[in-house]
Amino acid sequence: MENLSQITEGIEKWFVSSPQAILAITLSTLAIYIAVIAYTRMFGKRSLSKMSSFDFAMTVAVGSLIATTSLSPSVSLMDGLVGLFMIYLFQLSVAFGRRWKLFRNAVDNSPLLLMSGSKILKDNLRKARLSEGDLRSKLREANVLDLEDIRAVVFETTGNIVVMHSTDKDKELKNWLLKDVKLS
Repeated sequence: MENLSQITEGIEKWFVSSPQAILAITLSTLAIYIAVIAYTRMFGKRSLSKMSSFDFAMTVAVGSLIATTSLSPSVSLMDGLVGLFMIYLFQLSVAFGRRWKLFRNAVDNSPLLLMSGSKILKDNLRKARLSEGDLRSKLREANVLDLEDIRAVVFETTGNIVVMHSTDKDKELKNWLLKDVKLS
């Protein structure tokens, strides 16, 4: 019977809360939400963009800190605000560091060419860990009706696949658009 009582007590913790806990969660969530808005205004919109893998990590870290600060009684609101501020500060530091090629290469992925015209670059598909089925799916999503219309397909640093195509056969792809794309 004692084990049943312990089990019932454990289950209640999952479904029951106290008014104090609800108030603490509400106030912590409001404060951390306001802090995210304020920090994003201070540090810039790039803070929550998804232009690189580092930006993605920033977004995940912010979300995790919001959740932890809002729901975990072991993390004080002040700890959460300081942690959040530090994540934004680190992100800003990385943004400044990207001015130097060596640093940029260390923190950012390079876009990778998956198709050059209608030619599928199978080695690059393997490097990107994508299948031809994944590629076909993106081509359909981009409303490609003929492989001859494709100028390039790029696997971006964010994980997005960009399909550059045109039905105008005279329209050429400008080299500038592929300037930082790895060809192999």
